[in-house]
Amino acid sequence: MRKFEGNIVDLLNKKIFKGEVIVEDGIITQISEKDTTSEFYILPGLIDAHVHIESSMLIPAEFSKMAVQNGTVAVVTDPHEIANVLGKEGVEFMINNSELTPLKTFYSAPSCVPATGFETSGAILSSEDIDELFSKHNLLVLGEMMNYPGVIFDDQEVIAKLDVAKKHNAKIDGHIPGISGEQLKKYVNSGISTDHECFTIDEAIEKIKLGMKVLIREGSAARNFEELYPLISKFNSMVMLCTDDSHPDDLIKYGHINKILKLGLKHKIDIFDLLISACVNPVKHYNLPVGLLQKNDPADFIIVDNLNDFTILETIINGKTVYSNGRILFDTPKVKPVNKFFAKKITEKDIALEPQKNKIKVIEVIDKELVTNYFTTTPKVIDNNIVSDTDHDILKIVVYNRYNENSKPQVAFINGFGLQSGAIATSVAHDSHNIIAIGCNDSDICKAINEIIEQQGGLTYVKEKDYYTLQLEFAGLMTQQPAQEVADIYEKLNTVIKSNGSKLTAPFMTLSFMALLVIPKLKIGDKGLFDVTKFEFTDLFE
Repeated sequence: MRKFEGNIVDLLNKKIFKGEVIVEDGIITQISEKDTTSEFYILPGLIDAHVHIESSMLIPAEFSKMAVQNGTVAVVTDPHEIANVLGKEGVEFMINNSELTPLKTFYSAPSCVPATGFETSGAILSSEDIDELFSKHNLLVLGEMMNYPGVIFDDQEVIAKLDVAKKHNAKIDGHIPGISGEQLKKYVNSGISTDHECFTIDEAIEKIKLGMKVLIREGSAARNFEELYPLISKFNSMVMLCTDDSHPDDLIKYGHINKILKLGLKHKIDIFDLLISACVNPVKHYNLPVGLLQKNDPADFIIVDNLNDFTILETIINGKTVYSNGRILFDTPKVKPVNKFFAKKITEKDIALEPQKNKIKVIEVIDKELVTNYFTTTPKVIDNNIVSDTDHDILKIVVYNRYNENSKPQVAFINGFGLQSGAIATSVAHDSHNIIAIGCNDSDICKAINEIIEQQGGLTYVKEKDYYTLQLEFAGLMTQQPAQEVADIYEKLNTVIKSNGSKLTAPFMTLSFMALLVIPKLKIGDKGLFDVTKFEFTDLFE
């Protein structure tokens, strides 16, 4: 039996009282009011309602350590990224690795592998595969349905996947940025219950009024809290919090869901409304077996110093203290990497581009957003090759299929990175995770791409003979190096890139989304330049 004393935060009854929590065999057996000298606060643990663990660049065993030290006791996670590389094998690796940790990790079945038929992924998950994952692992959620045109226009396989989720009484997560009116109604009426892609409060309110739960996202690249936080007070039961994609340096510096709570406190949001969105609503919506600090619940709770600073002192999961005063109280074994990488190294000739017309389309990056704009301009040409124009911040961008050794690099141009020298490349390129690179000259671009191939995945910045690389040996997405080491290397990479001109908040995270063909407006995949608004390929030249 264990006893915990302090100010008990009862979210279901919206009250705070001095008292005692008694835990036996991982279950809360008694909560009672009691005078105590402890001024600390005991409250339900935090829940990330939607996260891709792969985006932390840490395998689940290492990610879990970062989560619990920030007061997170559970996550709902879509292993969509690794599924695009390794299919069912990748999903099962994530599930098995998570079982080595105390963090309550609830996996969804990835619904869009590949995300579209317009790019090459390393695997395909059919409705039959998804049915098998649900049955084998008792999954609670169908992962975000990014193929919203497939829902709206009744794609047979998309409908089959939705039907599988309904057969298993699972919740269905959504992903439908910028769509409204009748098309949005059809999407919601198909049974999809959440969305984390709202960029404006009007968009969010329309979805809420149709019955959707809105997940307010605050990650490393996409940060929507400042726009959407009024929803927490106005539509409290319809809002959850999520990070979606967070890099390791952010997890260490700023925290996890607790960083979103601190943002809410700065805006004077009612503490109960804020905590209900972070703790109660995910449990109720997804039917999670996670405790809410009630009698007979699993003993999943946290202890904080006060409700203003919100410093995490202890994290308790199933009655066991897994984090206490700066120490993570569990360890995990090393495991064998899983991967898929067949691309051959390239030369400058492979990314040379002859001008065909006077104008080219240029992708325009928006910092801290996944969406892009685009414009047309006259390119810079040297020796009949269109090259990067650093004076006008127009850089060559290349996507190279890593799954086929006979593939050809696809080339386009991008504005907004601000890089003045060198090149960056990564095998983290949502959602198929081919190699994506940008650079100020063809030589460095090729060196950066070839470094990723040499390492079988990772992130790199190359400038002539200087190489700065973080290897990601698990599917080209993750590593099992300790989080602090990964964060240090990643931070050094970002520092070097920014010292060479980039003004972006998260250059690698932003680059990784330039291949995401389901978020407007103009993106590039391994098969060419893609107009997301029209959902079709488009010519570079105009």
